[in-house]
Amino acid sequence: MDIRARDTDRELLLEFSGEMDHHGARNALKEVEIAIDAALPRSLILDFAGVTFMDSSGIALILRSQQRMQLMEGSVVLRNVPEQARRVLDAAGIGRLVSIQ
Repeated sequence: MDIRARDTDRELLLEFSGEMDHHGARNALKEVEIAIDAALPRSLILDFAGVTFMDSSGIALILRSQQRMQLMEGSVVLRNVPEQARRVLDAAGIGRLVSIQ
């Protein structure tokens, strides 16, 4: 799992690529937490365009990100979610907690 980060005007964009399985999500979560702590964003955008596979580990990453942003009174938006990952998110009801565009 690779992550590219861009931070502009209190908006942090994280672009994911690769498989977001147990191993990939565990490492990605550490990187996400470091990026959030460094940028202190008001808005966190998670771009899933490059995600080739996602299981429930991806849900855990999203929920942890949402919790961190909620503590900072910020928001989380998911963008470009591939069909397979979207089915996983829909089954878990993630759309009730974060915006999916």
